[in-house]
Amino acid sequence: MDKVSAFGKSIGSSFTPFATRTTQYVKEQLGQAEDRTQLPPDYIELEKRVDALKQVHQKMLQVTTQYSNESYDYTNIRENITDLGRSVSEKIQLLSTATSAAEAQAALTAPPVAKPQPKTFAHAVARASLASSQLLQQQHSGAGEDPLATALEKYALASEQVGEARLTQDAQIQARFLAGWNTTLNTNLMFSTRARRSVENSRLLLDAAKTRAKGGMFKLPGKADQQHHEEAETSEDAKVEIEQAEDEFVGQTEEAVGVMKNVLDTPEPLRNLADLIAAQLEFHKKAYEILSELAPVVDNLQVDQEASYRKSREGTS
Repeated sequence: MDKVSAFGKSIGSSFTPFATRTTQYVKEQLGQAEDRTQLPPDYIELEKRVDALKQVHQKMLQVTTQYSNESYDYTNIRENITDLGRSVSEKIQLLSTATSAAEAQAALTAPPVAKPQPKTFAHAVARASLASSQLLQQQHSGAGEDPLATALEKYALASEQVGEARLTQDAQIQARFLAGWNTTLNTNLMFSTRARRSVENSRLLLDAAKTRAKGGMFKLPGKADQQHHEEAETSEDAKVEIEQAEDEFVGQTEEAVGVMKNVLDTPEPLRNLADLIAAQLEFHKKAYEILSELAPVVDNLQVDQEASYRKSREGTS
């Protein structure tokens, strides 16, 4: 009989922490738990802010990870490996030494020395412009060069430079923004999630201890005095268990507060965003400089062609 009494006394403590938490969680979900320890309002506010920060990182990374995809601004399945041969500047150098149409065509389709041309929109424009320039040059029979062919060749070189600037921008964004925001999402925010989970686990254990304390002893008939003594011991044990669980809950809560504040206060995400903007600014500035240098050259070609056109029309009138 003593063994049965001992079993009744220790039945609550025989559960593993996992089983205890699970049982308490199920009771709460089924609405069978009488009380639930409430978290401090400041703690709940921190949780909301951390959740918002996590969503921000997920939303931004969902879009900006495209900077890791070289062809994010251009998808043309009709281009083949021949189109993606040497760079425009390399092709122009080869074309400058070509002495026949066959050699010119060979220069346009020359295989890459190291790797194929990048699949960006600017590089694609460069390839199309150079190929178009050569088509006009091959059919040009007049004196000098075809002005449109000349302009297209210059535009091809400029477009390639813009494409290279875009690749530089992408590399900077990958290193200075994507890497940082992924670290925050997968490391810092993950630490806060673990800390919050520890708080929830300690709360479940605390409420389970309170529930067991309210539940009373397993009673045996004819043993009132003995059971009264055992109930007193159990009540004292339950009090100690609750105090220990409360200390653990408070300690875990304080630790989680520190972790969440650290995640929210770190300047790293804003610094990474500033780096993203700086990389974009540098790219657009570089593109502006390249096109600003090209524009007056093409304008002059256009003005000269118009003057030549008007002169030829006057001669026939």
